[in-house]
Amino acid sequence: MKKFGKKYVEASKMIDKSKEYTVTEAVDLVKKTSITKFDASVEIAINLNIDTKKADQQMRGSIVLPHGTGKTKRICVLAKGEAAEAAKKAGAEFVGEADLIEKMAKENWFDFDIIVATPEMMPLLGKIGKVLGPKGLMPNPKTGTVTTNTAAAVEDIKKGMIEYRADSYGIVHTSVGKTSFDANKLAENIEFIVNTIIKAKPLTVKGNYINSIVISSTMGPGIRLDKNSFDK
Repeated sequence: MKKFGKKYVEASKMIDKSKEYTVTEAVDLVKKTSITKFDASVEIAINLNIDTKKADQQMRGSIVLPHGTGKTKRICVLAKGEAAEAAKKAGAEFVGEADLIEKMAKENWFDFDIIVATPEMMPLLGKIGKVLGPKGLMPNPKTGTVTTNTAAAVEDIKKGMIEYRADSYGIVHTSVGKTSFDANKLAENIEFIVNTIIKAKPLTVKGNYINSIVISSTMGPGIRLDKNSFDK
């Protein structure tokens, strides 16, 4: 049985495990129950009643949160010509083509958080797909990271674009900000991601769609949200 530290135990006492909180209440609690010395991230876990083995029930995409995540992402753009120049002007940390792919393959170089690639670069990148896949770095058109408009992609990522994807258990897990965020801004980020998931409900899902919604700070206890308090 997992043992929790004293701070975690004390923080947990503030939460009624039998209750589903409003977003406002949950944001207040997630701030109060943060137990780290650093500015903790606020994570959300949305448990969906979907079968990810079915192609039409796979949940994946990207959105730009209204107030970002509080994290700065280093971007590697794989492109040629005008698309490469546009990415540089937009603020991408690394821009190249086959040379950067070669560096990844031979030097195990991954000093970045996300890859944006133009469609023409994907065949080359596919050669190291077995390495990029497990790291969550493989670009995908569904998340906006395979595009000819590299400048827009870089700008969106810098604004706070996040990728979301349901795991094999149907759970979407992602960051929605920091505990230092203004309460209203944190609430708006949470409402935005939940409402985005609600609108993306697969047509083939019958009955209950969202099983549960939980937020927590880094290393902090989970707080259940009232899943019926969001837009339908």
